[in-house]
Amino acid sequence: MCYSIIGFGAVGQALARAFARKNIDVTVASRRPPEALAAQARGIGAAVIPATLQDAVKADTLFLAVPYWEHRAVSKILASWRGKTLIDVTNAFGVPVDDLDGLGSSVVVAKAFPDAAFVKGFNHLPAAVLAADPDVQGGHRVVFLSSDDEAAVKPVATLAERLGFAPIWLGKLNEGGSLVQARGRSWAPLIFQDLVKPR
Repeated sequence: MCYSIIGFGAVGQALARAFARKNIDVTVASRRPPEALAAQARGIGAAVIPATLQDAVKADTLFLAVPYWEHRAVSKILASWRGKTLIDVTNAFGVPVDDLDGLGSSVVVAKAFPDAAFVKGFNHLPAAVLAADPDVQGGHRVVFLSSDDEAAVKPVATLAERLGFAPIWLGKLNEGGSLVQARGRSWAPLIFQDLVKPR
């Protein structure tokens, strides 16, 4: 199994730190060329490997950590995303509700990747908290997962546990998943909730 993070801003780097902490190789890519990411990647750890977007999308499991509307450009890199697991880490705060046709933001993203095993997750924590060691206060920091494909959740939950987090499945995107999706200029109830699941 190979992993990549698409987007290397604050959230992408926070995710990269989680992989580096466990010495799990992860490819990172953004609109910038790999050499522009090299210094930051080295500073995080040897497990973080800069690549082009075209190479990064070859991974089995991808974290989509780009500004919200950039998901459309990423979706066009491959003709089909069949066989890929896509973890949507985007947030649509500030995106007008009318631009989403009344849908949840993750439903819109999922439509752009119709062949992928699609899971919303890792998006409710601020980057600084996401980057911190999730082994805290006698337990593990919680990450929420939601998907319309229950089978897609299990491998993502397993990865979350490998990274030291405690995954909690919220259900479908428009049900429990709506608790971690911004709407207009309103944050959903579970966003920024830094919860710890006891061991």
